[in-house]
Amino acid sequence: MNIGQASEASGVSTKMIRYYESIGLISAAHRADSGYRQYSENEVQTLRFIKRSRDLRFSLARIKTLLGLWDERGRQSADVKELAGQYIEELDNDIAKLQSIRDQLQHLVSHCHGDHRPECPILDDLAARHDGDQPRPAGLPQILPG
Repeated sequence: MNIGQASEASGVSTKMIRYYESIGLISAAHRADSGYRQYSENEVQTLRFIKRSRDLRFSLARIKTLLGLWDERGRQSADVKELAGQYIEELDNDIAKLQSIRDQLQHLVSHCHGDHRPECPILDDLAARHDGDQPRPAGLPQILPG
């Protein structure tokens, strides 16, 4: 099938198929005499694998590793499980960071009157020095115009 048909069958855009080919995630497509790319059902299945992996937000590097494990019939499922487990740990860390950010913002929003007065704890917090911040050079205002 041609690239348009492969795209439709796999759910991967033609642009992404070309990109995956250019970075070596998939091998270069066979070319017909006319020069058009031709894809087999196996290649479309690989594109579906990549799409599902991307839907789960695996990185391209991890997808490349997963593809290698998928192709290797002598693989151990423990290797795949370990890779997925590492990713889950990273997701858990990201979720914890996002929850902390959300909690901080919720706290600020709950303390903002949201009325006609200019005082705003949200802006005050954004302008304040926090742990890990570099000190402001002397003479700079707390809030820069901008």
